[in-house]
Formats: sequence, structure tokens, C-alpha cells
Amino acid sequence: MKNIIEEKTESTNNGTIESLKLRIDGYQAHYLKAGSGSPVVLLHGGASDSGDWPETMSTLSPYYSLYAPDIVGYGKSDKSKNGYYLTEFVDFTLNFIQTLGLGPIALVGHSLGGRICLDIALHHPYTVRRLVLIDTVGFGKLAWWGTVLGAAAWGFREALGRPQPYPRFLKDDGEDKDWKCLEKVSELKVPTLLVWNRRDPYYSVNHAFRAKKLIPDARLEVLPGYGHAPHVKNREHFNNLLLDFLNHDQR
Repeated sequence: MKNIIEEKTESTNNGTIESLKLRIDGYQAHYLKAGSGSPVVLLHGGASDSGDWPETMSTLSPYYSLYAPDIVGYGKSDKSKNGYYLTEFVDFTLNFIQTLGLGPIALVGHSLGGRICLDIALHHPYTVRRLVLIDTVGFGKLAWWGTVLGAAAWGFREALGRPQPYPRFLKDDGEDKDWKCLEKVSELKVPTLLVWNRRDPYYSVNHAFRAKKLIPDARLEVLPGYGHAPHVKNREHFNNLLLDFLNHDQR
């Protein structure tokens, strides 16, 4: 494809992961690609990048084509010092999917990535055939302890003169500061898997229980332990859940 401008491959025990750059609307987006078969797009959270996903990609690559972009402002994708609105993250992801000619896709998102997935599934339902949301933003308020942790990490880097690795989040006038959309999730039209840590310091598991009641055809899996990234901390368990959920289409 003419828009792909750089390629590097890395061999793993379960196959090859390609590191690619794609030109989208005048900027460069970096992403990882592996496998063959029906497409699955993996979106990282607001304090991470595509590096969350290689092990998951290796595990699922015998069965699916997997794509893990660095969302604009993150990782090796182009960045703006001004920050980004949620709508810009959503538009980036839609452009990424459309430029590569993917769809319908399985869409997997963690935290901020999950909120982006929600917006796409709600407003572009024919793009998404399956939806996986991991400790996702949008079902309730950020916990006070999560606010403290995030502010402390930001302040620590500022005090040491270190560059901030993640972009600023911008909000439109009147936009909910937590990007809540719980009142809309009953409109979801795709099979949905919710995955949550039992003790998440940022977004309580109670958010997941509320969403489970409202989302049609939703399944909830609560993983044991503390933290905000069960797909990383309990990787093998998560990969098995994801594979089982995606394989449902093949039965």
C-alpha cells in the first residue's frame, strides 16, 4: 500500500510482528501488525502505547490479523504540544481503519482506548463486529486516588525537567471531564466483552457492573488483583478470554 512508508519486522515465538508507519491526512502514524485472518484493532490506554500488545498479537496471530496503532500523540506517531480532544482520537482511529481498508473489525480498547472504541461502536456500528472494553473510561468518574496518582506522576516529571510522555487532554466547553457516556451504551448494537480488574484504583469495577446491566448482549469478566491493566498483568488469562470471545464468530 502506497501510504505505508516504513517497515521493520520482529520475529517472535508465535510469528512475526511488523512495525510500520502510515501516512494519514498529512501526519505519520506508527502501528504494529501481525497475523492473518479477520482484522482486530487494539487500542492502548491514556498512559501507554502499542507496546502493550505484542504478546497478545503473537498469541492471536495464527487466527487473526492484528493491528495496534500508537494513537496520535503517543509512542512513535506524530505529536502536538497543544494536546488533543477526544474527537481527534476518534477521527484518527477511524482514518486508520479506513486507510488500511479494514472492516468490519473486532475493536479492543483499554481505558482511553476503550472510550474511543465506544464512540466508534455507537456512531459507526457497521464498522465494528465485536467490541472488547478493558477498564474503560466513560462509565463513571475517575476515582480520587486515581486523580492523585496521575497528578503526582505528572508533577514528578515536571519537577525533574523530564518531558511528559503523554499528550494533554483537551475538553470542549460543557464537555464532561470524565467523558462519561453511560446513558448511551444501551444503544450499542454489537456483542460486547467487558474485562475489569477487581481493584482498579482509577475506575471502579462498579462501573463495569453498571455498564453490564445496560449494554445489550454484554459479557463481563472480572479478573482478580489490583491495577488498571488486566490485559498486561494477567496477560495469559486475558488472551484466552479474548480468543474465546472472538472465536464465537467462527462457531
